Amino acid sequence: MVVLRQPDHEAFSEFASARSASLFRTAYLVIGDYQLAQDLVQESLVKTYLAWPRLRDVAKAEAYTRRVIVTTCISWRRRRSFSERPATHVPDASVTDPTTLLPEQGELWTAVGHLPPRQRAAVVLRFCEDLSQAQTAELMGCSVGSVKRHTSLALDKLRAEMGARFSPPFVDEQAVTP
Repeated sequence: MVVLRQPDHEAFSEFASARSASLFRTAYLVIGDYQLAQDLVQESLVKTYLAWPRLRDVAKAEAYTRRVIVTTCISWRRRRSFSERPATHVPDASVTDPTTLLPEQGELWTAVGHLPPRQRAAVVLRFCEDLSQAQTAELMGCSVGSVKRHTSLALDKLRAEMGARFSPPFVDEQAVTP
């Protein structure tokens, strides 16, 4: 007989409240849209809550949740309906979109937004979240070589799109060879 453990509501609540801002930052950088990032964090926390009893080490819950964010984002982008938007501009919007206040908004982030999902995830996790290649590979569910490949392809595309203007603040040029 299999005995299912019940989730520890208090421990999960503490985790969710303590790490939600960091998880939102990752989600926003991966998906590039404020509202979708909120939905992505919400869905990833639900999936983490359901998996909470199965987690062997609760200290690794944040890494698990970040992986859920990345894999869920990739699966969302694969959907045919993902690019469909009901309206491009809401005329009665009187509240300023908080994402326009971020200093990262600009040509570089527009170019990063054009990258394929796995390349974008590799760039965000490696350079914005400052994770190692091994940590990024674990979160993306692939090998370290795949992370290197996705990162290299993404940087090549960014260089090609932006030309001489490409000098991102998050890339150490000595660490990444063209």
